[in-house]
Amino acid sequence: MRFRTGRTARPRLLAGIAAITMLVAGGVALAGDDGENDPLEPMNRYFFELNKFFDTILLKPVATWYDGVVPEPGRDGVRNFLDNLRSPVILANDLLQGEWDRAGTTASRFGVNTTVGVLGLFDPASNWGMKQHSEDFGQTLATWGTGEGPYLFLPVLGPAPPRDLTGFVVDSAFDPLTYIYWDRPKTVPVTRFVVNGVDQRARSLKTFDQIERTSIDFYATVRNLYRQSRASEIANGQYNFDTLPDINDLTFDTNEPNTPGMRP
Repeated sequence: MRFRTGRTARPRLLAGIAAITMLVAGGVALAGDDGENDPLEPMNRYFFELNKFFDTILLKPVATWYDGVVPEPGRDGVRNFLDNLRSPVILANDLLQGEWDRAGTTASRFGVNTTVGVLGLFDPASNWGMKQHSEDFGQTLATWGTGEGPYLFLPVLGPAPPRDLTGFVVDSAFDPLTYIYWDRPKTVPVTRFVVNGVDQRARSLKTFDQIERTSIDFYATVRNLYRQSRASEIANGQYNFDTLPDINDLTFDTNEPNTPGMRP
């Protein structure tokens, strides 16, 4: 009975994915990208504070315990294992973006780390020149010209503008683990989601605390950092120099009266 339910739910899931994707592809561009593009800021700030409360009472203590109890080699093994599990999703998006060389690297990494790396617990592929990278369907939509849409912050998920939220749903369909059941249909993906969240939070304990201490507006800082991080991921870490201002338009504010480019 459970198997039959899973099979009937799958077409509904894929139909929902298709509908969301079409809505995002056709409508996100209407929500311009001028200014902060945060029309839902009051609601977003509420959910941001809700997540902070959840982090304070649960996620941060668990991540601190995990960081203190599990030795670094063990934590690295968990990270490697989780990264290796995501390889099929990364490969699918490499192919959708036409990144054939990166797709080859992803497939090779998965083969090497799954075998030589003992199911991905170790990462010999990186030592052999096959560096790990990440791709998701949100990035794929961006390379297809889809705009981010209005900024959205959701409970548990965190920053999730429409383009990236659509990517999260579609990537779930790409992921083979979505269709693997233990005792319940969502046991495997939920377990991985929780472990991944704890591991990532443990790796950002000091950085996150420092950002919060030095931020005048913590919410706005997180929003800006998220957008900068996503822009870097979409560009595969390559900066677009076309966005730099023309050097002839630069003004140098110095005390030297004969400085080139200085306006009187």
